[in-house]
Amino acid sequence: MHADSQHSDFWNAASVAGGRLGVRLSSALLGLLSLCWFEFASAQTIDSVRLHRAPDHTRIVFDLKGPLEHKVDRLSGPDRIVIDLSGAELGFDMNSLSLARSPINGIRVGKHEAMTRVVLDMNDAVRPRTNLLKPIEPHGWRLVVDLFDSDPEPVRSMEKVVEQQAGPRPMIVALDPGHGGEDPGAIGPGGVQEKKVVLEIARRIYRLMDAEPGIQPVLVRDGDYYVPLAERRRIAAEQHGADVFISIHADAFTDPRANGASVFSLSNRGATSARAAYLARMANDSDRVAGVYEEEKDNSGLMGVLADMTLSGSMSHSLYLGKEMIEEMGSFTRLHGNRRQVEQANFAVLREPSMVSVLVETGFISNPEEARKLQTAEHQDKIARAVLNGVRRYFEHHPAPGSWFAEQRRNGGGTVASHRIQPGETLSAIARRYSVSESALREANSLRGDLIRVGQELRIPGS
Repeated sequence: MHADSQHSDFWNAASVAGGRLGVRLSSALLGLLSLCWFEFASAQTIDSVRLHRAPDHTRIVFDLKGPLEHKVDRLSGPDRIVIDLSGAELGFDMNSLSLARSPINGIRVGKHEAMTRVVLDMNDAVRPRTNLLKPIEPHGWRLVVDLFDSDPEPVRSMEKVVEQQAGPRPMIVALDPGHGGEDPGAIGPGGVQEKKVVLEIARRIYRLMDAEPGIQPVLVRDGDYYVPLAERRRIAAEQHGADVFISIHADAFTDPRANGASVFSLSNRGATSARAAYLARMANDSDRVAGVYEEEKDNSGLMGVLADMTLSGSMSHSLYLGKEMIEEMGSFTRLHGNRRQVEQANFAVLREPSMVSVLVETGFISNPEEARKLQTAEHQDKIARAVLNGVRRYFEHHPAPGSWFAEQRRNGGGTVASHRIQPGETLSAIARRYSVSESALREANSLRGDLIRVGQELRIPGS
């Protein structure tokens, strides 16, 4: 073989061998780069953290871009909570969180390779509990760390103090501002949040009722924290013995032109409209949005509850109360669809047989004009006054035995009511509504029989 040919063959062979080595090196390098890319891609930066203080626990929420491995330890001497976040960078200044009223006295953050460690220095021992929440509007993935107090503080209800004394009792009204904490409710133009608007309206209603004789108001929540739906009912019925439960909300829809206030009660025959059914589904989803661990079964014991409400009369009386409130609200603001009827649907928060319960939609926070009004003191005061007037008229027309209103009626101090007859109403139904006999109605209005006319105004006699 010629020398040049040998030389050429050597470099060809070397080139082939080198090519093979290059392929192997390239594959190894590619694998290493892929591994680095995977580690980089799987790591996430946490840019948002929130802290909410509730009466019995402190909640810290880490907003995530995806699932996250984590570990939480409780240490003593001194008391600390250690939160390890695997594969995460913390791009949020933890020291910007307000620790007011919480048992946390300081927060420290450290970084060790691919793990971020958050240390909470505690004033008191707490019981930690964590939950990794899947996305649900308006949130993405979330890591929730709840720190339960060992000795929870009493629930602050702004309850009016009533001296223990013999005599007629006040009627207890539980005011329930919807949403709160991790559940902002509907969000209107400019980022206005339903949970903040309805809390302010509830506080205004409270102040008016607090100055009203015969009425004792309580607030189910009085801060920016979430109360589960079943717990709202329990606080009102068991803790405060409420006669009336009013859940306060602000409506929303994809079409910003939707407008108007409305009132709802629980239904035993399905929703009265597609909108009522939709609102009930959204309201019943609040526990999931807020990250409640044990969701209430939507239909758990519902038939029994409905039967109890029918027997106790709380369902029909809820319609009476809602009607009074609708009339009051219609005097100063638009009603949705110009409807002056109480709508009904399966609202979980209203499922309590011992209370007369309604849900008030104060207006559409998704409507720019109504969103602006809902944030003004003037409009909030009008809503508060309408709720008070509706409740007062309901108590005057349906005084509970032993109540201040029953005493007023017996002493002749109650107002003489009148009622304008609506389509479909009967004399017997009107008599039941105002807790008077049919014969008393006939006598007060010079009626010879049961024939009444739509639009006719009846005088409602005192008992």
